[in-house]
Amino acid sequence: MTTSGTSSFDLDFTDIAEEAWERAGRELRSGYDLRTARRSMNLMTIEWQNRGINMWTIQQQSFTLVQGLNTYPIPADTIDLMDHVIRTNANQTSNQADLNITRISMPTYATIPNKLTQARPIQVLVQRNSGETNPLYATPMNASGTQPVQVYLATSIGTTDTSITLTSTYDMAAQGYIQLGSTSGEIIYYSYISGTTLGGCFRGQNNTTATAYTGGGTTTAVYVPQIPAITVWPTPDGSTTYTFVYWRMRRVQDSGTGVNTADVNFRFLPAVAAGLAYHIAMKVPELMPRVQMLKEAYDEQYNLAAGEDREKAAIRFVPRQMFIGGSTP
Repeated sequence: MTTSGTSSFDLDFTDIAEEAWERAGRELRSGYDLRTARRSMNLMTIEWQNRGINMWTIQQQSFTLVQGLNTYPIPADTIDLMDHVIRTNANQTSNQADLNITRISMPTYATIPNKLTQARPIQVLVQRNSGETNPLYATPMNASGTQPVQVYLATSIGTTDTSITLTSTYDMAAQGYIQLGSTSGEIIYYSYISGTTLGGCFRGQNNTTATAYTGGGTTTAVYVPQIPAITVWPTPDGSTTYTFVYWRMRRVQDSGTGVNTADVNFRFLPAVAAGLAYHIAMKVPELMPRVQMLKEAYDEQYNLAAGEDREKAAIRFVPRQMFIGGSTP
């Protein structure tokens, strides 16, 4: 007998849900059964992202740094950055150089005396924000729950203005992002606040386009997007072109409709089916006797897949000389 000659087996979501329901001890019977399975699968893949690194979700991306701008948005589905370098001569076929840039914490960044010093960046702060966008309010919510007053653009701006005046800057961060008009409007990074004016603005951030807006009254509302971002130090100078190259771990895509395949490596398909069966059984009273057995099968399948889904290159640790003996010769 001959073999199939193919090695492309995969499962769409309906197949996964049917397999999971059967392992749990019941057939997939209704649209609601499919709906609750979809919800459980989305929660399960989020759980996987809390367990550790999913190698198939790591992507390399890059962007060019701008002189005078130290904060840059990264995709909203970013969980964390795995590694990063500063690349010079990025557009050349030779003489390209990747230079180390060290990740630092918020407390460490806070201790830097002059965050606007310009030079080649050597440190990076990763801001793992939620990605949500909320209205900006001029007053806090009062005890009776009355809706606070929203902030609007106070004066009109063109496409090149770098100073933006708002009706209020109450409770705003010293520097950060705003979004104008709607949750799909232009995103602007501001460097400082002076009264009710945002200064040092960099327009058209996060793949949006610099746009003219009408100010005064309640014409243009202001929103605050919690964009995942990186902040480099020193602030990039203009001596050369710097490219920030990074490897990020993204979110696993949603399960989608019944015809979509799972956004997982094929080695994880047994873990998907076993895990979904376990999560389904926890929600159905008559299937509770099978929960412990299903959990053991799920843990076994996940551990087998996760043990294979890892970096296998040799790792070498080299201490810096300054930390040996407490001083540098």
